Amino acid sequence: MHAYAANDAGGSLSKIELELPPLGPNDVKIKVKFCGVCHSDLSMINNEWGASAYPLVAGHEVAGEIAEVGEKVTKHSVGDVVGLGWHAGYCETCRSCDTGDHNLCGDATPTIMQRHGGFAEYVQASETSVVALPPGLDIKSAGPMFCGGITVFNPLVQFDIKPTDKVAVIGIGGLGHLALQFLNAWGCEVTAFTSSENKADEAKKMGAHHIINSRDAKQIEAASNSFDLIISTVNVKLDWNLYLSTLQAKGRLHFVGATLEPLDIGVFSLLGGQKSVSGSPVGSPDTIKTMLDFANQHNIKPLIEVFPMSKINDAIKHVESGKARYRVVLEADF
Repeated sequence: MHAYAANDAGGSLSKIELELPPLGPNDVKIKVKFCGVCHSDLSMINNEWGASAYPLVAGHEVAGEIAEVGEKVTKHSVGDVVGLGWHAGYCETCRSCDTGDHNLCGDATPTIMQRHGGFAEYVQASETSVVALPPGLDIKSAGPMFCGGITVFNPLVQFDIKPTDKVAVIGIGGLGHLALQFLNAWGCEVTAFTSSENKADEAKKMGAHHIINSRDAKQIEAASNSFDLIISTVNVKLDWNLYLSTLQAKGRLHFVGATLEPLDIGVFSLLGGQKSVSGSPVGSPDTIKTMLDFANQHNIKPLIEVFPMSKINDAIKHVESGKARYRVVLEADF
C-alpha cells in the first residue's frame, strides 16, 4: 500500500510504499477515506515526546470503511463505516479493560507509535478499538471526533457533569470549539476563555453564553467563585492559581491539553474550597460510541478544512501556523 511518512524528525512527509503485517484474528483493516491532522501527529513527526521511530506514518483520526476482518472478528463486517482514534488496541486483560476503561489500559497500543497510522491507504487495528459511525453522521468530519471530540466529551461522563453546572473552557481551538458545542447541548451554562477577540462571535455561535478575555486578569478576577468545572485545552503555561480562584467550592480544574511545563499551584488554592485538579486522555470505545450518538442527535461536529492527502505537507503547515479553523482533515486520493 501507499502511505505518507516522515523519514526524520521535523522533515517533510513523502509518499512511500510499505507492506502491512498479516491481519490478526481479532483485527480489522480499514480503507482510509478521511484522516484528521492533530497536534499530536505533529508532536510525533517532530519527535517532541522522544517516542518516534522512522519512517513514521502518523494519523490517528481515521474515518473509513472496513476492507477486511480477521477470522475471529464479531463486532464488524466488511463494508462497515467506522472510525479509529488514538488507540489501535488494548491488552484486554487488565483491570481497566475488564471494567470498560480501555483508554486507561497501561499496555494500550497507540495508533501511531511503533506502527503505521492513518496517513495511508489502509490502517489496521483491533476490533475493540474501532467504532462504527451511527447512520447520518458525516464521515468527512467524523475523524476529529475520535481524538479531539472524545477528549473533551470524556470529562462530562467521568465527572457526572449536570445540566445545571456552570462550565468554562480555556482555549477555543481544535478541542475547545467542540467542548463548547458539547457543553451547550448538555445543558450547561458555558463560558469561553479566549485570548483572541476575533473568536468571540464564533465562540457564541458554537455554544458559549459568556466570553472572558484570558489576557485580562481583571476580567478573570471578576469571575471569582463562578464555575463548577474548567476544562483547559491549551498547551501553554497560565496563572493556574488565578483560574482556580474562579472555581466554586468543590470545583475542578481539568486538563485535556498537554501543557509540558509543571503546574505552579499553591495548595491553599485547593484547600479552602476543597477544589480538585485532574487530567484525562481520550475515552473508552464505549464512551466514544456514546459521544457519537450524542453528537448525531444534537448535530455536533467539528468545523473542518479539507485538503487532499497528496497535499499533506501543506495541510501540516496550515496546522502549524495556528490558522486552522478548527480541524484539518485529509481526503484520501491515492
